[in-house]
Amino acid sequence: MLRFMPVGDSMTIGSAGEHTWRYRMWRHLRDTYGGPFALVGPRETLHDQATDAPTSYEYADPDFPRGHLAGWGEGWHHMVPLIGEAVRSCRADVLMVSLGLIDLGFYTNAEQTADNVRRFVAEARAARPRVRMVVLPVIPNIRAASEPSFAAQVDLFNVLLAKTLADLDEPRSPLLLASPPPSYDIHHDTYDGTHPNATGEHKIAEAFAGAMWEAWGVGQPYAAGSH
Repeated sequence: MLRFMPVGDSMTIGSAGEHTWRYRMWRHLRDTYGGPFALVGPRETLHDQATDAPTSYEYADPDFPRGHLAGWGEGWHHMVPLIGEAVRSCRADVLMVSLGLIDLGFYTNAEQTADNVRRFVAEARAARPRVRMVVLPVIPNIRAASEPSFAAQVDLFNVLLAKTLADLDEPRSPLLLASPPPSYDIHHDTYDGTHPNATGEHKIAEAFAGAMWEAWGVGQPYAAGSH
């Protein structure tokens, strides 16, 4: 049994009424992995935008393993103290991580955020020394399109993220940097300039799936039409 844990912010937890990219990834792995697997994590809910709380189970299709470690407004900064126990209790084998936008927007600069990536990796490995991670760079959002200084921080963090993962990579616990979805367009793949709509969900899932297929031979290339 290979256990995948999605770790992320609002783009990963999703909102009431959505499928989420987690669902798209589960469908992809179900169709292509060829062995037993699960999505795991200490949380299962969606974010309810009406109450601004992570209390909704109103998935567009609730019939999938909904475990995750994601939260609206959470970043590397928030996940560092949580990831060790989550990995340990859920026995996660592969972390699929999409974090950083919140950190850069509200909490830490690019260098400080990269330091938190190091802490996150150390905590996860302390809990499970052979844990693998595939990490998505920050996808620039509508704020980055309108604020050059924020866009510069996003660009710098993505450079530092690549360097940090390369520095910390090791054979028993490989760290993989996914490629940003090349055709991702905030005007077409999000509903508000930040959060993915259905096409955005597919493209995020495709980024994780493609990286794991190319580097580790997990699954197959992503076929959006079947998920």
